[in-house]
Amino acid sequence: MAKIIYEIYQNQVEDHPSNGKYFARVKSIETLNTRKMANHIAEHGSIYTPDVIFGVLEKFRTCLLEQLLNSRKVKIDGLGIFYLTAECAKGGAVSEDKFNVQKNIKALHIRFLPDQEQETDISSRQFIKKAEFINKKTLFKDKEDEEAEGGSGSGSETPSGGGSETPSGGGNDNPGGGDPDPDEPIS
Repeated sequence: MAKIIYEIYQNQVEDHPSNGKYFARVKSIETLNTRKMANHIAEHGSIYTPDVIFGVLEKFRTCLLEQLLNSRKVKIDGLGIFYLTAECAKGGAVSEDKFNVQKNIKALHIRFLPDQEQETDISSRQFIKKAEFINKKTLFKDKEDEEAEGGSGSGSETPSGGGSETPSGGGNDNPGGGDPDPDEPIS
């Protein structure tokens, strides 16, 4: 079962209805770049070398962006749909004829909608059923205990035992919406 590392934090946003309440946020242990992902795919019994896989992933990336910029959505069966949304300037234009793309559109955002076909449903409510939750404190406590007992501490990133812990809070009432930098490894 997949292991999701999380940490519990307290909402300290003044004047927020959930100020002082506790929530969970997912903590990543590493960001895999394209090269590392290609190596990982090759290790799963692929007949292709990491270099071939890397080339396909790079071509996919460039073609995905090309298609998005040509007003197309891209559906990856079993994964989901990539699409663009426009972020407009606050207040908008006073009329359609006063709308100016350079002035009124601030940014384009790449969005992702998970596949919800019955056999491959990875929507958030189904995805959570595939995960085991491990509190960041527990993960590092286990490592500290191992080092104190004379272990090397250079073992795997997952704790022994583990069990499934459910974080308190969360849901749609999550102020802040997650980590400020999702590419930053846990510390």
